[in-house]
Amino acid sequence: EVFLPEETRSAAPVDFLQELPSYQSALRRRAAAGGTQERRTAPRGSAGLRAAEARGPEQEGGELPARPARELPVSMAEKRRLRDCQQADIKYLSGWKPWKRTSSKSLKKVLNEVKELFSYLELWRHDIHSIEGEFGTGIQSYFSFLRFLVLLNFIIFILMFSVVTLPSIISKYGIFNSSFAKIPPKNIEPHCTVYKPSGNKGLVYFYTYLKDLFSGTGFLKETSLFYGYYTIDTAWLSILRYNLPLAYLLATFAYLGLSLLWIIKRSVEGFKQNLVHDEDQFQSYCNKVFAGWDFCITDPNAAQLKHRSLQYELQTDLEEERLKQKIADRTMKEKLRIYSLRILINIIVFAVLSGCFYSIYRATVFSQENSNVSIRHDIRTDSVNLLLQYLPSMVITLANFIAPQIFSFLIRFEDYSPAFEIRLTLMRCVFVRLANIGVLLFSLWSQISYCATDECKACGYNYELYPCWESAVGQEMYKLMIFDFIIILAVTLFVDFPRKFLVTHCSCKPVQWCGLQEFGIPDNVLEIVYGQTICWIGTFFSPLLPAIATIKYFIIFYIKKISLIHTCKPAARPIRASSSNFFFLLVLLIGLILAFIPLGISITHIPSSKACGPFRSFNTSWAVVPDTILGFPTGLQQVLHGIASEAFAVPFFMVTCLIMFYFIALAGAHKRVVEQLREQLVMVRFDPLVCTLKFS
Repeated sequence: EVFLPEETRSAAPVDFLQELPSYQSALRRRAAAGGTQERRTAPRGSAGLRAAEARGPEQEGGELPARPARELPVSMAEKRRLRDCQQADIKYLSGWKPWKRTSSKSLKKVLNEVKELFSYLELWRHDIHSIEGEFGTGIQSYFSFLRFLVLLNFIIFILMFSVVTLPSIISKYGIFNSSFAKIPPKNIEPHCTVYKPSGNKGLVYFYTYLKDLFSGTGFLKETSLFYGYYTIDTAWLSILRYNLPLAYLLATFAYLGLSLLWIIKRSVEGFKQNLVHDEDQFQSYCNKVFAGWDFCITDPNAAQLKHRSLQYELQTDLEEERLKQKIADRTMKEKLRIYSLRILINIIVFAVLSGCFYSIYRATVFSQENSNVSIRHDIRTDSVNLLLQYLPSMVITLANFIAPQIFSFLIRFEDYSPAFEIRLTLMRCVFVRLANIGVLLFSLWSQISYCATDECKACGYNYELYPCWESAVGQEMYKLMIFDFIIILAVTLFVDFPRKFLVTHCSCKPVQWCGLQEFGIPDNVLEIVYGQTICWIGTFFSPLLPAIATIKYFIIFYIKKISLIHTCKPAARPIRASSSNFFFLLVLLIGLILAFIPLGISITHIPSSKACGPFRSFNTSWAVVPDTILGFPTGLQQVLHGIASEAFAVPFFMVTCLIMFYFIALAGAHKRVVEQLREQLVMVRFDPLVCTLKFS
């Protein structure tokens, strides 16, 4: 037997740690502070050595606060001695450093208390914890995702209301000595500026109000809910001039940018958790078994909830390990069979997608050509007209309902892991739901831009059928939002609850074979991502649509919670939250990016309506930006034009690429260091006798 020398085993980790970037940075700081006066020597011994560690190399010059004793991996008695040593050090500090250290500790304590207070005020905090303990972290992640969308839509509503709606209402009603101005469009044919909303006049039946409420026509068409209400060029709030067209466009960019940044921030947090989980499966088991329990729990109910949550996590780990072993044991014949089956299933999926898209296109064209053609106004005619207006929404909802059911059925034969099964099903459903919205908008734009006469071409759009086409698109988004909520409510009331009743009280074999409804996370996530994409697209055409989305998701939370508790059973294959949270946000990010496309086309390419809206004096909505820049001083105009030129864009792009490559290389270096540290930790796990090299 040949033993490794003791000094070799102990020196290798030390030399390796000295190569870390953090250690080199500490040496540089120590060298820079070499001329300063040395601090008093701490008492040596166990406490003295750890007190020096608590100060660390950054503390050689006394520039930074000491490391808290509670963060050190030592016993409580040792932490008390370290705290006494750190407090004794304060007496020997000079100048304003004692006050700085004391105020920093006080501020940190106040911030922690405020953070704890806000955690108690968090929306649905108790409900989500109860769901986590009863049904696992996968379903809990769905309800947390729903809460995030409620907050996001509420903030978007506050933004649009304060920047667009409130100034318009104040100026139109003359509040605070305010006024507004309407500038007639120049070089525009007079027939393009005619817009007479068909409001209800005279005696109006109650069903007419219901029809208008569901379709966004009639009295709703003239309210601040839609784009056509904001036909103001300039608002004067006392002595302040308010450029409403510019504010409208900037508010649109603001809510899109806010959504993008917030989603990326949450995605990065989920991505970190996903990386930590995927790095070492053994570490995940150890964390759950030995460090997963919260010893602050004293309530028996809370303890039971935590116990169930850990049980579901371990069950998910074991299920994934079983499937990995099954995949590893496949023979070549089994691999050929499963790959051939997957190719056939993907062909079927492509055929389903093509059928959905064509059906939506034909339904939209038929609806636009045949609705609003009748002059009579009785209940039968209005009902038929309402059905025609809702025909695209019904076809889209039907496609959104049938296609995921087909995909969920087909995915069972592809033999994927539960986590990948969710991802693939979500991606297929994303193409159905989000592409359906794109097909609807494409069909509308084909009707809006169709011009067969010279008068129509002079306006740039079909002014006869769509005198205010932005409000028409807003009405379609409004109907999609309302109809989606009706379907969710109807499915819960008329499908889930009757199914629960039949399974509980009927012993027939077909009924018992169907069983209770499982809470399908992919379908439910796609429902809210689909609705949020509608909200992002429709907010430009209907500024108050985020308020409707906020109320809708607030009610959906309780609908889904009641349905989950009373009509659903725990999933047969539990779902992990660490990967689900990140992937949910990734799908939401895809929806936001797809929302950029129709909004960008509407703002930059399609001519704006000349009869309504804040951009009626401009050829396109984007034209308000160069028009505003022309009012700036000459020097500022030259700076902005220089930033927008190729001479600035190309070097900026190159510098950005260099910075990106630098951070990629730095991340790769840190990853290699982490891998080497893991190898060192593996060696530390074993007894030194096991680390001997045996040669026979």
